[in-house]
This record gives sequence, C-alpha cells and structure tokens, in this order.
Amino acid sequence: MEHFTEGLTLETLPKAFTHLTNEVREIKRLLLEKSNEQPTETDRWFDLNELCQYHPDKPTKPTVYGWVFAGRIPVHKSGKKLRFLKSEIDTWLKQGRKKTLAETAIEAERYLTKKKGGRHE
Repeated sequence: MEHFTEGLTLETLPKAFTHLTNEVREIKRLLLEKSNEQPTETDRWFDLNELCQYHPDKPTKPTVYGWVFAGRIPVHKSGKKLRFLKSEIDTWLKQGRKKTLAETAIEAERYLTKKKGGRHE
C-alpha cells in the first residue's frame, strides 16, 4: 500500500481507490470468517438461583427479592417464577459503575462551556 500513497496523483487515484476497496473487502471477509469460527454465548435466562451465582456479589435470595420488590433489577415474571435475562442483568450491572474523577471533571467542563455559550451578554 505504501507505493500507492507515495506520489499519489489524480491519475493514480482510481487505482489506489480500487486497491483500498479490495483491501477493505478482504478485511471484512476475514472478520466474518473469524466471527463464524468462535461461537458467541447467546443470551440466556437465569432463574433466581442462577442469578445469585452469576451476580459478582453473590447476593442471597432475600436480597434479590428486595431488589425485585423495589424495582431496582430488571426482571420478568411468569406466574410466581422470576426470570432474569443475562443481557439485561449485564447492562444493569454496568449502570452501577461510578465515574472516575477525570470523567466527572470532563462532564463538568462541558456543562460549564455549554452554559457560557448559551448566555447572551
């Protein structure tokens, strides 16, 4: 590819573009091939016991019942059965992440910049 970018002219641009297009197509093919080789874990349902084992804090059943009653955890009810979808639990767990001091400072700076820009003096 180096030889296409060195001394690139209007005359060589179509050839360079074609080469890049072919390279991207090959990368895409390889990525698709690679993703088909590795089986991905499909979304799955947890019952209460499985959720307690999956959750990093290994909560007790009464703790999870408290979360359900308070509406703090995503849950699906089927009669008296509680079911938890892994993808929803993963998202819920990630939402509990606290921001770093740097992230908080950046948000504050953006907020202040936005406020200053909106003021008419």
